[in-house]
Amino acid sequence: MRKITQINVTKLFGIFNHIIPLNNEEHITIIHGLNGFGKTTLLRMLNGIFHHRYSELRSIPFSEFSINFDDGSTLKVTQSIKKNEEQPRLEFSLRESGLEEKNIILEPKDFPEENFSRSIIAIIEKYIPEITRISWTKWIYLPTNEELSLEDILERFCNLLPIKSNPLLKKEQWFEDFKKTINVRFIESQRLLSFSDDPRLQVNGRRQPLMVPSVSTYSRELAESIQSKLAEYGELSRTLERTFPSRIIQQKSPGLSEAKIHQKLAEIEQENSRLIKAGLVDTDNPLDFSVEENMDETIKNILFVYIEDVEKKLQIFSELVNKIELFQKIINERFSYKKMQISKEHGFTFIGEDNKPLSPAKLSSGEQHELVLLYELLFKVPSNSLILIDEPELSFHVAWQVQFLKDLQDIIKLANFDILIATHSPDIINDRWDLTVELKAPTP
Repeated sequence: MRKITQINVTKLFGIFNHIIPLNNEEHITIIHGLNGFGKTTLLRMLNGIFHHRYSELRSIPFSEFSINFDDGSTLKVTQSIKKNEEQPRLEFSLRESGLEEKNIILEPKDFPEENFSRSIIAIIEKYIPEITRISWTKWIYLPTNEELSLEDILERFCNLLPIKSNPLLKKEQWFEDFKKTINVRFIESQRLLSFSDDPRLQVNGRRQPLMVPSVSTYSRELAESIQSKLAEYGELSRTLERTFPSRIIQQKSPGLSEAKIHQKLAEIEQENSRLIKAGLVDTDNPLDFSVEENMDETIKNILFVYIEDVEKKLQIFSELVNKIELFQKIINERFSYKKMQISKEHGFTFIGEDNKPLSPAKLSSGEQHELVLLYELLFKVPSNSLILIDEPELSFHVAWQVQFLKDLQDIIKLANFDILIATHSPDIINDRWDLTVELKAPTP
C-alpha cells in the first residue's frame, strides 16, 4: 500500500495556501488553526477523492489540491470554471516515476441533472440491493452506513448500472486501480449515531435503515465477530479431531524434553485464561492441562500433537484478543464507576458500581465518543490505512484529551496505520507540538 507523505492546497476558499507534510515515522499528524481555515475541509477533500465523492470536491472552492506519495508519485486535482458556466470542472492527473502523465477531466455536464435522477431510481435500487432510499435523492449504503446522493451513487457504482448514457462511465480503470493502493477512512465529528443494517428491521420484506446509537451497532458487531471466530474455532477443532489418531501414528519423536512440554502446556493455559478473561472462551469449558511428571516417548508424541493442535486453534483468536484487551484497558481506565464486560452474546456491555447492567446507549456523550473512536480504530480499520479524525476532543474531559495521543500510540503499535487529526484543542496536542502543522492566514 502507498503512503501519503504530503498534502498541498492552493486558493482554498479562494484565500488559503496550505502545505501539510505527514509525520510518517511517528504515524500521527495534527493540523490546527483558527475556525474557517479549512481543517475539516481538507479531511473531506481527501476522503472525497478516495471514496468517489467528487460532487463534494465540486462544492468546495479551491484551485489545486495535490497529494504526494512515498513512491514519488503525485496525484493532483485542479478545479476551474469556464466562462459562462456556473459549476466547476475537475481535472485529475497522476504522475508516476518513469511513466507518462495520466489525466481525467469531469465537466459540469458529467454530473446528473434532476430529470436524469427521476428516471433511474428504480434501476439503482434493483442493481444495488445494499442501498435503501431515505428521501427522493438520498440513500443509505448499508455496508458502511454512508448517506449517498445520486451523484455519489453514480460515481461509485456506475460500473454496476446498465446505463449506457452515464458519462461517469468514461472514468479510466487506471484511476480506480490507483485509488485501491491507498486505504482512507474518515471518522467524522458526527459519530454518535449511525444507520443500523440489522436484518430484523424490515418493512414489507425490505430492510429499513434506522438511526441508532453507534455504540449499540458496534456492540452487536463485536458479538458477531466473536461468534464468527468461535465458529472458525469449532470447524478447525472438528477437522483436527478427525485426523488426530492418524497424526499420532505418523508422528515421529519430537525430541522435546519433559520440561519443554510442561512449559508449552503452561503457555497454552495462560493463553486460554486470556481468552476467558476477554470473553472469547466459555469459563465452564476449561482445558485440562494436568500431566504426569514422567512421560515415555508415546505420551510425548501424543502431547506434542495435542499441543500443536491447541496452538493452531488458539491462534484464531490472536488478533482479536489483543484488540479486545487494549479496548478494555483504555475504557476501564477512563470510565468512572463502571466496568466494561465482553461476551459473545452481547459484545461489550457495562456493569455499574451497584453491579447492575448498563446499556452502552445509556452512557454519557463523552463516554460514547470515546467508545466509538476506539472501536473504529481497533476493529474497523485495516492495517496500512490513513485514518482521518475530525475533532476527537468532542465531549471529552480535559484529562481524557491529554491521554488521547498516548492511547493512539498504543493502538498504532497494535494496528499499524497512520492518522491525520483536525483539532481545536491544545490539550489533545499536549506536549507533542512536533506532530503539528498550523494552518495559517495568507501572508500579506
